Amino acid sequence: MKQLIIISLLIPLFTFSQLKFSDPESQGISSDRLKMITELSKSYVDQGKVANITTMVNRKGKIIYFESFGNRGLDDKQKINKDDLYRIYSMTKPIVSVAIMQLYEKGKFHLNDPVHKFIPELKSLKIAITKDSLVDAKNKITIKHLLTHTSGLSYGWSRQPADSFYRKADIFNSESSDDFIKKVSELPLRFEPGSKYNYSISTDILGILIERITGLSLSDYLEKNIFKPLGMVDTFFQVPTKKASRFLPNHAYDRLTKEINTIDSGKYEDSKKIEGSTMRNYYDVKMYSGGGGLVSTAYDYMVFAECLRNSGEFNGERIIGSKTLKYMTKGHLPSTVQGIGRGESPDDPAVSARTFGLGFGIINSPEILGVIGSKGIYSWGGAAGTIFWIDPVEEIVVVSMIQLMRSPWTLRNDLKVATYQSIVDSFE
Repeated sequence: MKQLIIISLLIPLFTFSQLKFSDPESQGISSDRLKMITELSKSYVDQGKVANITTMVNRKGKIIYFESFGNRGLDDKQKINKDDLYRIYSMTKPIVSVAIMQLYEKGKFHLNDPVHKFIPELKSLKIAITKDSLVDAKNKITIKHLLTHTSGLSYGWSRQPADSFYRKADIFNSESSDDFIKKVSELPLRFEPGSKYNYSISTDILGILIERITGLSLSDYLEKNIFKPLGMVDTFFQVPTKKASRFLPNHAYDRLTKEINTIDSGKYEDSKKIEGSTMRNYYDVKMYSGGGGLVSTAYDYMVFAECLRNSGEFNGERIIGSKTLKYMTKGHLPSTVQGIGRGESPDDPAVSARTFGLGFGIINSPEILGVIGSKGIYSWGGAAGTIFWIDPVEEIVVVSMIQLMRSPWTLRNDLKVATYQSIVDSFE
């Protein structure tokens, strides 16, 4: 059986040549137990919970698992390919966070610098006490506030007073970065910058900060400083028409009907019917969303994640300093900051299982979470169910991709169990 697994791992080498492949046993992993990921994936596909799933597992820099299961979409019965394109949504954030820290390394700013030093439109912001009562903010948003989601900005998801302004502003239907900033400059904050954690458009502001500092579009900056050096040929904000056939449909779970519906075919001809451009129409993008606009493949994202696991270097190309990356993956939320966001939001960092670094969620105590893992794991996920995590203790990286909004399933936790139970030689 081991021979069969080795052969299956060698097949992608002709197409996917950057990463190194290995049989699991050579990396202290059981081939037989690693099949749990396959069984899990097939179960999710066979039960109709997801249309497809692509998962990669890397240990000590070697790929020990890379498989895709299912069809392109629930309404598209073509078999999925390993190089198909996924909307990664908020998995854009770690990439942009690394990008802004490249500029930090070059001395372009200090983390405690106010953002209005570079984006003056954000100098005089107010806080919404009620929908009809706004007061001047006492603190200015700093670049570190943006990196840690403690800026007071929001997404417009809640019933809090400030969020009602976001929904009316329709900021992600902006014509340009400048148009986006103009709209945001007129919105109130949810709270004093630095006082709370709230998942927000902070990383979108970081993307525009990159544009203001460098004079390049965010797309061009990432291509020049991250994608090209790492050989990430399938990561972009706008899907090239020649690659359109690889762009997957997106789906959403309806909690009322308990049905999964196709909400975007991903086809070029259907994109013309979609209003707006940011994270909606991926063929005519007007504003590059640093918080969620990228499209990628599991393989490309694994290249990025392996670069991080390897202290910021991949195939002889260093994109970030080793010490800088270690600083980014420490918990940066003080014990006085409490989380009011959703999803992977930390609570009180002094006692919570989770905290937040500079662009990454950090696990403090897996035993409190009740899901197997290691202290120091850093990660993030995307709205359509994509996820990656880097375990510096076990030297494991996992990237897994689906396309399902509002998923009710425990796939991410299930995947952790399936991955960690396969370890024979633990480094903990």
